[in-house]
Amino acid sequence: MLEVIILAAGKGTRMVSNLPKVLHEIAGKPLLQHVLDTCEGLGVDRLHVVYGYGGDSLPEKINNTEINWVLQSEQKGTGHAVDIAMSHVNDDSTVLILYGDVPLISKESLNELMRVAAEKSVGLMTARLENPGSYGRIQRDNNMYFQSIVEHRDATAEQQKINEINTGVFAAPARKLKLWVSKLGCENTQGEYYLTDIFAMAVAEGVSVETCQPFDNSEILGINDRQDLSFVERIYQKKQAEHHLLAGLTISDPARFDVRGNLVHGKDCFVDINVIFEGDVVLGDRVSIGSNCLIKNMWIGDDVEIRANSILEDSSIGELATVGPYSRVRPESEIAALAHIGNFVEIKKSRVGSGSKVNHLSYIGDSEIGADVNIGAGVITCNYDGANKYKTIIGDKVFIGSDSQLVAPVEIGKGATIGAGSTITKDVPAGELTLSRSAQQTKKGWQRPVKKKPEED
Repeated sequence: MLEVIILAAGKGTRMVSNLPKVLHEIAGKPLLQHVLDTCEGLGVDRLHVVYGYGGDSLPEKINNTEINWVLQSEQKGTGHAVDIAMSHVNDDSTVLILYGDVPLISKESLNELMRVAAEKSVGLMTARLENPGSYGRIQRDNNMYFQSIVEHRDATAEQQKINEINTGVFAAPARKLKLWVSKLGCENTQGEYYLTDIFAMAVAEGVSVETCQPFDNSEILGINDRQDLSFVERIYQKKQAEHHLLAGLTISDPARFDVRGNLVHGKDCFVDINVIFEGDVVLGDRVSIGSNCLIKNMWIGDDVEIRANSILEDSSIGELATVGPYSRVRPESEIAALAHIGNFVEIKKSRVGSGSKVNHLSYIGDSEIGADVNIGAGVITCNYDGANKYKTIIGDKVFIGSDSQLVAPVEIGKGATIGAGSTITKDVPAGELTLSRSAQQTKKGWQRPVKKKPEED
């Protein structure tokens, strides 16, 4: 039986924030959520999260009913946090200790840790660093067996040369761990209960401590301040870029590529600089996405071109369609195959039919547009009266002249033509020309006003 305890109670003073540290985000997702997602692939039987600073804001934000939330009302160190969590743990289980501010830890590395942590042993993840800094050092005997963890502040000059460090991630038999954390003291300058002291207890009892290392040292990076946050963000995104490059995606500049969710793509797709993918995005084959686009929760068909500076969310784009530049496709929209959505066009909760074109400076909201429709520049659907929204229905092969307003609810019949500059308030018959314009007038002899000169005031 495997139980996981995630330590997530700290304030994170160096973040200079009212938000609990583990709720700060990497790739649009809280640090803690990254760790929780990794746990999903480990076969965890029970999951405990120790929280404290921020009160109920943490369980409210994460909102996972499978988590046993354990409140640490006073932050007295990692040893104290594990001690209060252990009262919820089955004595016959193996306990894995993780940290809510270490978001890059991988399932593969944790599986290796569980492999070395035999039923009666302690498994400890260590790492070798060129610059060990302030990490605790791993002391080994002449046979290279684990002996102890020496904290940096207590290490001799010779011990500080050791480049194998303690990551804090470990697995242990629950029955033993309960006993060890109950014996921890707080006789130190911080007045805290240090979890690392349990390893000396294990060795003293003859319990072997077996070690393994992460597949990538970036996995052990913790977040202490916003510099760490931005540094780890780029590591995460670099890994995302590498994954998609190897899967056949052409990325113009991997350093300017962000995935904040899940991206699935077909063959021969191209992504230019500064494109952000959020939520769940599916790209077909040969999709091209221009620079500075935001693509959120989208399904995009084969051979679609998304031109620069466009924002698309919660919608679908059919094959061979073109969107942008400077287009916005808002939620619940469907752009059919071969349609064109042009510059400075906004589509909201509408369907644009196959081969239809909305190319310039238009707003289409709450509308059903048929196939092969041409909508001129500056056309808007007036779908909102200040209290309620209404629908506009446009049949196939309709031509709507520039600078027209369609006041919903209204239906434009198949093959109709709307003259430029019209305000349409009633249904339009199929196949006819409809327009509404005031008579043009010329005022002969009219003089444009001129400003008076200052001396004439």
